[in-house]
Amino acid sequence: MIDPATLPSRIADIVRIQAARAPQAPALAEGGRIWSYAELERETGRYAALLRDLGVRPGDRVMLVAENCMAQVALLFAIASLDAWSVNVNARLSASELAAIRAHCSPRRVLYTVAASPDALAHAGADAAEARGELMAGPLDPDAVPEPVRPDGGQVAALVYTTGTTGQPKGVMLTHANLLFVAATSSRLRGLTPSDHASGVLPVSHVYGLSSVMLGTLYAGACLHLMPRFSAEALLAQIRAGLLTIVQGVPAMYARLLALAGQEPVPSRLRFCYAGGAPLDPVLKRAVERMFGLPLHNGYGLTESGPTVSQTRLDAAREDSSVGHPIPGVEVRIVEPAGELWVRGPNVMAGYYRDPAQTAAALRPGGWLATGDLATIGADGALFIAGRLKELIIRSGFKVYPLEVETALNSHPAVRQSAVVGRAAADGEEEVLAFVEAAGEVDAAALHDWLRTRLAPYKRPARIVFMAALPAAPSGKILKSRLQTGVA
Repeated sequence: MIDPATLPSRIADIVRIQAARAPQAPALAEGGRIWSYAELERETGRYAALLRDLGVRPGDRVMLVAENCMAQVALLFAIASLDAWSVNVNARLSASELAAIRAHCSPRRVLYTVAASPDALAHAGADAAEARGELMAGPLDPDAVPEPVRPDGGQVAALVYTTGTTGQPKGVMLTHANLLFVAATSSRLRGLTPSDHASGVLPVSHVYGLSSVMLGTLYAGACLHLMPRFSAEALLAQIRAGLLTIVQGVPAMYARLLALAGQEPVPSRLRFCYAGGAPLDPVLKRAVERMFGLPLHNGYGLTESGPTVSQTRLDAAREDSSVGHPIPGVEVRIVEPAGELWVRGPNVMAGYYRDPAQTAAALRPGGWLATGDLATIGADGALFIAGRLKELIIRSGFKVYPLEVETALNSHPAVRQSAVVGRAAADGEEEVLAFVEAAGEVDAAALHDWLRTRLAPYKRPARIVFMAALPAAPSGKILKSRLQTGVA
């Protein structure tokens, strides 16, 4: 177990420590360029000076509209070094989504990584931002009020907005202690060493890409290969060229790699692959394992837990659908009557920014986080996730777990991925509605026949809707809220 007392107090210390240990070791790679740890430390200091010139103070929120790039990583460390809060959002969000987040967090400045992202450049133009080297900076907000600063690891490092919400945005306050604990634990459980080269395709604006991937890789002194956005072709080329030893992604990413690679095994230097961020279908898991000749490890987490709660172990690959054991230092329990999973540990958030009501609903007495997920614990202590409490469908008095229906659909060889939601029906109950992204020739009648021997009648979808691509966030997470409301 990682002892939180042994960790540094700020995430920016990761760069300082590694630059002192091995200044010339590669830290970041992007589009043929490489920064050593010494160069990353220098750029972090340069950006910190720029932020001071831009009027950023301790406790200020700094909104960063970006896609994965070296400048983004250095800026995140620079913001942290000033005791300001980073509000890192993906440039692919719409103008209205950015405006909602901006109105909620009232940043002192908004910065745009325009060199790496055409979308960031478009947003910067709409904001009348001014060029500052390879960045653009929006106007100073003189009315922004800084938050109090704490000298210990309880200082907020990042304000991460959850994906797929409707209405008011919900900002998760993650502290330096939260992020450092997850980074150190993820690094250790993955067996990362300074000789590793990890894929950095997951958005750093998402908590998975931020703490588990980016911070976890750099905490180990390894090299992170950044890619502005996911391209199956580019990632597969990196793997085949032997550039990577570690790949971490969401299941939808692996489905795209499979579709591109076909049935042939993919030669590589990979020693570890991991899926998280969404439920991992057992059929997809086995296919990916055949493709790479390696176990596909799995885990579970949520933004509010920084994100890692559990994962399968390097020395104990599993054949079942478990998301592994809780990581060392994290406790879990199942709360009846619904079977909701509660979590407690150094990874649990400080709360939702400017939202005491939702904070009180999520953070329960004794330090427990109510996750909103339904789960069971196996005989060996491993976790199994059944789905979201809010997504549970009640049909004819029975409970229908969307994940169970999705697993049955995804087991059909012509289905790439699926999403199941409940919608109000005319009889006052809910109907089960399935959305399918096909990988081959198949129709609704064939899928209904396929499910007839695999699911009880009340679990079978009333309708199956085919889509060219399921709506997804930049992180790869399927946006079920759009499917549920009919806005796909």
